[in-house]
Amino acid sequence: MLDTLRDITIEPGAITVPDEPHSDYERVRRIIAFISERWREQPSLEAIADHVGLSTTHVHHLFRRWAGLSPKAFLQALTLDNAKALLADSASVLDATYEVGLSGPARLHDLFVTHEAMTPGDYRTGGAGLTMRYGFHPSPFGEAVLIATDRGLAGLGFVDDGDRQAALSDLTRRWPKATYVEDEAATAPLARRIFNPSQWQAEQPLRVVLIGTDFEVRVWQTLLRIPRDKATTYSDIARHIGKPSACRAVGAAVGKNPVSFVVPCHRVLGRSGALTGYHWGLTRKQAILGWEAGKGSRPEQRLDL
Repeated sequence: MLDTLRDITIEPGAITVPDEPHSDYERVRRIIAFISERWREQPSLEAIADHVGLSTTHVHHLFRRWAGLSPKAFLQALTLDNAKALLADSASVLDATYEVGLSGPARLHDLFVTHEAMTPGDYRTGGAGLTMRYGFHPSPFGEAVLIATDRGLAGLGFVDDGDRQAALSDLTRRWPKATYVEDEAATAPLARRIFNPSQWQAEQPLRVVLIGTDFEVRVWQTLLRIPRDKATTYSDIARHIGKPSACRAVGAAVGKNPVSFVVPCHRVLGRSGALTGYHWGLTRKQAILGWEAGKGSRPEQRLDL
């Protein structure tokens, strides 16, 4: 956990906010966007609250409930110094997973994910013969869309501006010849496990199916070895998979990751510590990193490798 994540004291007060996590995120997203633009100025809680038209008490309690840390702590987590701290020894982080016997398909990161890769033929045929079930579900980062096969989770993306079709199309275009069936009953258990840290259990690992080129799958498998509270860079991933000159290709593969959040492409930063881009939006990347920081600060919820 970042040493600089600290809390601030605020007088308690009555607050009424909706319980739905996606409703929380819509408010939090506006706050994060403001903080992200002004972090060098270290804006006060009052300035943040004024900008989004909420009371300081509302902003404070909303953030605490959503991420487990205050807006001030989140602001500190966005600073360049903290981003550099996340990157400390990033290359050795990837190497260490092999040294402790984590090169197999189990216990790869803090969701205790097991994974398998579809054959290259499955990818080349565009998913022909595969039946994929999808559903839309609330998450801490806005509404999510999940796609699953009989073998496990195959896709996870996010809905922006209520455009479910755009989010679904972003995933289905990757496997255009597959058969898609809307089945929220099938994907709901996956959504509950993915976004609830109390269900990240080694005894019941989350099964993920990776469908891509051989190169893409190698990159995604490497992403699974990045622990929470750590980050790596495109160049370190390239070196790790034995392609040190393929940084741009690695970046493209990271951007094509079909299983966002679970396969933690949000933990890849620029060499300088800059957050760089994210397929589902830079604000959401910042939100995920801050949310993980808050959840990781609670010892009873930490799931170490």
